[in-house]
Amino acid sequence: MARSIDVGERRRIVSDAAARVLARNGLGALSVRGVAAEAGLPPSTVRYVFPTQASVRTHALETVFDATTRRVDAVPETLPDRERARRILLELLPLDEERLIELDVYLALGNAALTDPALRPALDRVVSDMQQWTEQIVRLVGVPEAERVFEAQRLHALIDGLAMHVSRLAPGESGDWAIRVLDRHLDGLAPR
Repeated sequence: MARSIDVGERRRIVSDAAARVLARNGLGALSVRGVAAEAGLPPSTVRYVFPTQASVRTHALETVFDATTRRVDAVPETLPDRERARRILLELLPLDEERLIELDVYLALGNAALTDPALRPALDRVVSDMQQWTEQIVRLVGVPEAERVFEAQRLHALIDGLAMHVSRLAPGESGDWAIRVLDRHLDGLAPR
């Protein structure tokens, strides 16, 4: 007899499967049928939890960003301000397999959200959270208030650019150079 799976557990199983399908095969493969096959569930179970393809996509994007949020929130508040800022920044770069998959999912669904109104609220949340984190970081390193908005925007652009470059490294190639770039940028943000 098959064990009963509650809705929360089904959502987690389907979300994990959707992230794997998306990272491995791209957005075109992210269908109810494809996710069901990856999860080892019948399509009817996937449709019960996520009735539309748009709901699968939206939840995949939210799940990925929730993981990033959990990592950022786990950075200890007791760290010295500059070290805390640095640790938050490092959580935003794809420096391991988990974060690389998250970035691939974010990029695929983020691009789709530009033309799919159902995905737009999830993308807007991601952008808003990134803005809040970069604003927090520039405050932590002591950027004067008059410069914070600009410096937060510049930092956001730097993180996005570094993430793209790191995600395209050859297998086995180190992303340590990106960490050095972030460290130098943080040093440049410190009040003189």
